[in-house]
Amino acid sequence: MQEPILLSQTFVEWLTEFNDTINNFVWVKIGIALLLGTGILTTLITKVFQVTHLGHWMKRTLGSIFNKKVTTHTKEKASISQFQALCTALAATIGVGNIAGVAAAITTGGAGAVFWMWVAAFFGMMTNYSENILGIFYRRKNAAGEWSGGAMYYIRDGLGSKKQMKIPARILAVLFSAFCLLASLGIGNMGQVNKIVINFQSAFEIESLSRIELYDGISLYSVVIGVVLMLIAALIILGGLKRIASFAEKIVPFMVIAFVVGSLVVIGANYDNIIPAFKAIFVYAFNAKAAVGGTIGFAIKTVMTCGFKRGIFSNEAGLGSSVMVHCNSNVKEPVQQGMWGIFEVFADTMVVCTMTALVVLTSTDVVNLSTGAINPNAGSDATLVAEAFNNVFHIGNFNLGRMFIAIAILLFAFTTVLGWSHYGTKAWEYLFGTKSTIIYKIFFVVMIMSGALMTSSLAWDISDTFNGLMMLPNLIGVICLSGLVIKLTKNYVDRNLRHKDVPPMLSYDPDIQAQMEAELSENSDI
Repeated sequence: MQEPILLSQTFVEWLTEFNDTINNFVWVKIGIALLLGTGILTTLITKVFQVTHLGHWMKRTLGSIFNKKVTTHTKEKASISQFQALCTALAATIGVGNIAGVAAAITTGGAGAVFWMWVAAFFGMMTNYSENILGIFYRRKNAAGEWSGGAMYYIRDGLGSKKQMKIPARILAVLFSAFCLLASLGIGNMGQVNKIVINFQSAFEIESLSRIELYDGISLYSVVIGVVLMLIAALIILGGLKRIASFAEKIVPFMVIAFVVGSLVVIGANYDNIIPAFKAIFVYAFNAKAAVGGTIGFAIKTVMTCGFKRGIFSNEAGLGSSVMVHCNSNVKEPVQQGMWGIFEVFADTMVVCTMTALVVLTSTDVVNLSTGAINPNAGSDATLVAEAFNNVFHIGNFNLGRMFIAIAILLFAFTTVLGWSHYGTKAWEYLFGTKSTIIYKIFFVVMIMSGALMTSSLAWDISDTFNGLMMLPNLIGVICLSGLVIKLTKNYVDRNLRHKDVPPMLSYDPDIQAQMEAELSENSDI
C-alpha cells in the first residue's frame, strides 16, 4: 500500500528538481541577460526614445486620456479603444507581484534591489514598445472578423520572411503559443487565485467556514471564495474581449489610484525615512556587502538579480504577452500603440512597484537604512506591506490596513486572471483555430477553482517556467526584426515630428495598409 505513495513522492521530487533546473537556466542563466540585452538594443536603435521623446509619448498617452478618440468605445466588431487596450494590458501585468513580489525582492536583495528594478523597467519600456509596434504591423483579421496579433504572428510572418527561416520561425511561433497557453493557466490563473484566497481568508476571517476543513488545510471558506470568483470570471470572460476591456477600464484606474494614494499616506506618515530610503536604494545598489553578506561581488550580483527579476516579472516586458491585447486596439499607427506600451511599463514598475518599495522601506524594519542590513526576522511578501498599512490605517481592533491590502490583492490578481484569459485565448486560436476558443475559455474558468483549492507551490513554479520559456522565442523575434523597429520608428518621427512628406508604414499586408492609410488620412489617431 505504501509503494504508490513512495512512487508519487519520488515523482514529485523529480519533477520539482527538473523544473528548478529548467527555471534556473531560463531565468537566471540566459533569461535576464537576454531581456536586458534586448532592452538595451531596442533603446539604442530607437535613439533612447523613452527619454528623447518623453514629452511626446506622455502627451500621446497620459495626456490624451480625456480625448474621446482615445477613450470612446469603437463600433468595430472586436476592436477596443487605445485606453481599453492599455487597461486590459495593465490588468494582466499589475498583479500579486507588485505587492508581494517587491517586498520579497527587498527582503532578499535589500534596498538596492529597487534601483535595479528601475533599470530593468527603463530598458523594458523599449522592449515593450518594440513588441507592440511589431504586433500592430503584423496583425490581421481572423475568421470572426477580430484583430489577431502577437509574437506568434511577427515571428511566423516577420522572422519567417527572412532567408531559410520559414520553418524555424513557424516552430518558434508554435512553441511561443504553447508556452503562453500553459502559462495562462498557471501564473495567469491558478497562482493568482491561490494568493487571493490566502490573503482574503487572513484579512476577513469567517470562523464558521474556516473551521470546516475539507482536506489538508483547505477549508469550506476556500471553496466559497473559489465559486464566487469562478462565477464572476465566467460572466466576464465568456462575454469576450469587449466585456473584459470594459471591466478593466473601470477597475484598473481605480485600483492603481487607490493603491498609490494609500501608499502615499503611509509614506507621508513616515516622512522622516523618505530621504534615508532613497539614499539606501542608491548606495546599496552598488555597495551591498552589508546588506546581504558575502563578498562584495557576490552581494551586488544578488541585489541586481533580485531587482532585475522583480522588474521583469512585474511589467512582463519581453514576454510577448501584453502585445496580444494591444493588437486589438482601434489604433492605425503602430508607434502610437508602442507608446502606450512604454506607458504600461512606466505605470506598472516606476509607479506601482515603487510605491510598494517605499512603503516597505519607510514603514518597516526589514532593512536598516543606515547600514543596509536585512532583518531576517522581519517577514516577507504581502505581510510586510499589510503591516505597514495597518500601522497607519487601524481603528481599535479593526485592521483596516490588512483589509485594504487584501482587497488590493483581490483586484490586482483578479484583473490579472482576466487579462491572461485573453492571452491564452489568442494562443489557443493560433494553435487550434477561432471556432474552438470557447473550449479554452470554459476550461480556463473551471481552473479557477483549482487555484482556490491548491496547496502546493509546484504548480506556480512550473507555470513560472513556462512564462520564461515563452520569452525566448519572442525575444529572438524582436532581436531579428530590430531593423524593422528602426524603420517604423523613423517613419513615425519623420511624419509626425519632423513633418516630412513620406508615406506611412502601417501594415505588412498591402490591403490592410491601404485601408489604414485611407482612415488615417481622414482622422488622426488622437
